[in-house]
Amino acid sequence: MPFSHSYVPRAHSMRVGVVFIVFIAFLIGLGLGLGQGIRASGGSSLTNSTSTDGTVVKGLGSDAPKDIAKDVDFELFWRVWNDVKSEYYKQPVSDKDLFYGAIKGMTEAVGDPYTTYFPPEDAKAFEDGMKGEFSGIGAEIGRKKDVLQVIAPLPETPAEKAGVRAGDLILEINGEDSTGMDVVEAVTKIRGEKGTTVKIKFGRMTKDASGADKADTFEVSIVRDTIVVKSARLKELKNGIVQIEISNFNDDAADTFAKLVKEALSKNPKGIIIDLRNNPGGYLDRATYMLGSWLPGQEVVLRRRQGDIIERLKGEGDGALKNVPTVVLINEGSASASEIMAGALQDYGIAKIVGATSFGKGSVQDYIQYEDGSGAKITISEWLTPKGRSITEEGIVPDIAVPLTEEDINAERDPQLDKAVELLTVGGRS
Repeated sequence: MPFSHSYVPRAHSMRVGVVFIVFIAFLIGLGLGLGQGIRASGGSSLTNSTSTDGTVVKGLGSDAPKDIAKDVDFELFWRVWNDVKSEYYKQPVSDKDLFYGAIKGMTEAVGDPYTTYFPPEDAKAFEDGMKGEFSGIGAEIGRKKDVLQVIAPLPETPAEKAGVRAGDLILEINGEDSTGMDVVEAVTKIRGEKGTTVKIKFGRMTKDASGADKADTFEVSIVRDTIVVKSARLKELKNGIVQIEISNFNDDAADTFAKLVKEALSKNPKGIIIDLRNNPGGYLDRATYMLGSWLPGQEVVLRRRQGDIIERLKGEGDGALKNVPTVVLINEGSASASEIMAGALQDYGIAKIVGATSFGKGSVQDYIQYEDGSGAKITISEWLTPKGRSITEEGIVPDIAVPLTEEDINAERDPQLDKAVELLTVGGRS
């Protein structure tokens, strides 16, 4: 299951997503959003020791960081370690489980849902998930306001076919209460081999006959499958309008988008709809390249760290769409890189934004690989729109809010898309 992200692999691929994609090898995100990329950790000088069973224990006696607080007593760590090892009622207690659990607790201590540590097996699943093919249910999950929820089901996946929707709360996984789980734990429990089944209890906010909010719960058994994520696809609509659905900003997104833009322009369209609904994000550099189709050479996103703007990224495309009237669709499942795209086009007045307020994932994660195969995803900064608007928590607010109700979905109506077509038919960008 991928993660929603805003990442930046050091090789200059930035994954911006939101949270973890439950394709479940992982994704996230989340989302997540990779800002600077993937890199190997630089190690400090460590000394080794030998355990009672003769195995080498690395790192004991290594120098502590020079800026560590003087009142931090690592003797307490080892006392607790020994007490758990000797006193816990189920024996034996795995040293590796304690070791990786302690490191995981370190990343959780900062209180950021996008900063996390992956033991080797989970790290491999996460890294594989960045490649666009997964085994799972095909939904991205994350935490928002301390609640585990679906960010977006992916098109034509088991999750979408089972009726899972953006915003659904995840209450139980295979009968186990999941409300207190972190994203990695939930992903681990949801993912699995193709053909196996996972039972999930969801919560969904709806409205009663009077229009008042009400909470419904429902349980769904979903058969896991191999999920191949298509980054984008083109549709011809009525009145000379074309629609490009961008499902994610994965490896092939920019190349696929460029081909679809060329195909769309060959039809001499009256206008173009960019559909970012349920797009959880991906590599930031894909988004900035694609934004160059409207804003070549112009600033499309800013990066802020500790109050200072430390990077200004520009659109890298060829300006092929800068004279084509454009409308962008977003919803609660639009996160990270998709919010950056929508925000930039909104700031420059290039496109009307239609739909519902987006997820609100504007942070940047650096993914670090360690020698044992484990990894850590650490939030290092945040993205801002060209005008300096923060995406985090607030999201992108549409210029024209159009709800998509449960009744609309059941009746196979799409008033958000209808409004986009109307805008392009009667007035272009206006």
